[in-house]
Amino acid sequence: MAEEIVRAPVRITDAAAVRLLRPGDRVDVLAAARVVASGVPVVAVPEPSGGQGTSVTSEGSNLPTADADAVTTGGALVVLAVPRRIAAALSGAAVSSPLAVALC
Repeated sequence: MAEEIVRAPVRITDAAAVRLLRPGDRVDVLAAARVVASGVPVVAVPEPSGGQGTSVTSEGSNLPTADADAVTTGGALVVLAVPRRIAAALSGAAVSSPLAVALC
């Protein structure tokens, strides 16, 4: 039985690295010196905006854009398609360590 795939919004510390990503790219997500998620697909890269716009995903559906508050907290959001257990690991890792991405 295949694992359920969910969309997990993840804040990556280096906003410039996130600007290199496009839906369909595969990335490894790193927390300190350990890999938290490997080879996971990017499904959306929400554009920063001052309002509540939308960003198109790789499947053509819409997601809210990042608001101005999110931009001032540092980093940038990326939405990944991951198994539910990996989404939980990403969330836990983000609490204790800045997250980074490596393109696969």
